[in-house]
Amino acid sequence: MDLVAQGQFRILKVPLGFIKVLQWFFAIFAFSTCGSYSGMFRMSVECKNRTESNLAIEVDFEYPFRLHQVYFDAPTCKDRSTDRYFLVGDYSSSAEFFVTIGVFAFLYSTAALSIYIFFFEKYKENNKGPLVDLGVTGVFAFMWLVSSAAWAKGLSDVKAATDPDNVITMIDACDVEGNRCREVHDAVMSGLNTSVAFGFINLVLWVGNLWFVFKETGIIAPFMRAPPPQGKPAAPDAYGQQGGYEQDPYASNQGGYQPDYSQQGYNQDADYGQGYSQQGAPTSFSNQM
Repeated sequence: MDLVAQGQFRILKVPLGFIKVLQWFFAIFAFSTCGSYSGMFRMSVECKNRTESNLAIEVDFEYPFRLHQVYFDAPTCKDRSTDRYFLVGDYSSSAEFFVTIGVFAFLYSTAALSIYIFFFEKYKENNKGPLVDLGVTGVFAFMWLVSSAAWAKGLSDVKAATDPDNVITMIDACDVEGNRCREVHDAVMSGLNTSVAFGFINLVLWVGNLWFVFKETGIIAPFMRAPPPQGKPAAPDAYGQQGGYEQDPYASNQGGYQPDYSQQGYNQDADYGQGYSQQGAPTSFSNQM
């Protein structure tokens, strides 16, 4: 109870822990819907002689779908005898591979959730935990891709091998004129279709989880730092710099050569008065008298 009390269950509210819970659930759904499957289809062989007919031939098959070991007895429509027929194909490899990946994904998700809840500090210590978690998550993502694709192809072959219309072609009595063979009931494959869907859902979950585990490694942290704040330049400095840049280079030079009109006008008046006196202009009335 103390261990449960000390658990950090808040990790389940963040994407790293929450997506692991989803992986745990969908892994169970994937391997259980495939590994627990059993199906049956039914055919009828109606002979020309009605007493030799069999209108309810049931064929049962189940996981791991070694169909070449599944057989049924069908009438020959001759002397009340029967022949034994075996289905075609062995699809156990793809089915067992899919279930195995699902079981191991379930076990790893359980272990990872336990570490997240009770030993998260040790998990992040020295960055070893996230790196290992990232590697294992990548492997499972690839395995879900391979196993789901293989099982989808295997399921397609299982459907073809257990289709009553195809199985009827194996019965010799059905080729004799006057006998009639037909399917009575198809096998229900909805559970197997669901298992394939769960497989690809697990693929999406494990691929998506790569990003959240990668963030825990801290590798991307240096690249996510915000740039240092840059202060906005003051308006007067900007105008001053702009004015200094656009200043007319000829203004200072022309200013050095500007004449002093007040002094020049005064000198001209003095020269004019001096010239007038030198030309004999009378300076006083007494001299003229």
